[in-house]
Amino acid sequence: MSVVYLNGDYMPIEEARISPLDRGFLFGDGIYEFIPTYSGRAIGFEYHIDRMLTGLKNISVNIAELDWHTIVESLLNKNEAGNVGVYIQVSRGADTKRTHNFPKDVAPTVFIMIQKIAALVEPNIKTAKGFSLVSSLDRRWDNCHIKSTSLLGNVMHFQHGYENKVDETLLYNEKEELTECSACNVFIIKDDQICTPILDNQILPGVTRRILIEAINSDPSLKFTERVVTLQEAKNADELWITSSTKQIAPVIQLDGLPIGTGQVGAVWQKCQELYDGIKFS
Repeated sequence: MSVVYLNGDYMPIEEARISPLDRGFLFGDGIYEFIPTYSGRAIGFEYHIDRMLTGLKNISVNIAELDWHTIVESLLNKNEAGNVGVYIQVSRGADTKRTHNFPKDVAPTVFIMIQKIAALVEPNIKTAKGFSLVSSLDRRWDNCHIKSTSLLGNVMHFQHGYENKVDETLLYNEKEELTECSACNVFIIKDDQICTPILDNQILPGVTRRILIEAINSDPSLKFTERVVTLQEAKNADELWITSSTKQIAPVIQLDGLPIGTGQVGAVWQKCQELYDGIKFS
């Protein structure tokens, strides 16, 4: 039985209740975060919380100051230790009626739970899982930089990959410029140059993406740039990676049924995974 946090109280998940008039339920009107932890150690905790609070500000949700560290630490202590992700969701709260405009004087709903996640990735090209992707035109909304709970577009894109028996769906816009995946950021490597799309409203500012960039920039032997990246460049890349809190740095070996580079996990991935491992808990 897992213990969750709901509006200031800890309780078994079976006892957690929200109003059917909660705007998170009715409209997807809220923000969420997913923080990976390993034996109680969180990756990018402050980055996740800062992004969540920025998202809440972007959608005009005013929330009282909370000690997120203490809440999460208490929740971890009340549940089994190990490799778990901490899911935080803050909705605008429950009004007395269903109406599209933002209600006044409504307290946000804060819900936190944990779930098991995979172990940390070993930086070894011989044992690393190679991922497969399918590409698709990005049909989501124009505010993907906000980590909203309104995820139907992402869910439909992820389902597209699932139905094609691959791990993820790589998205591109009308100009065939890469945006991201349904639940991941993307990097390409060509001639030892590491590139990732520039952050804008089409792309979530991923925490793993941010930490990986810090790791890459810590090594002067690596060449890195943020720029427009096209779908064709991804298909012609020497290496292709997707990044997320749960997948970490995932090497891609196939896109749309064709191999990326040699069709094997690459040496640049291994080096960057080692660098990432060196700073991920800092």
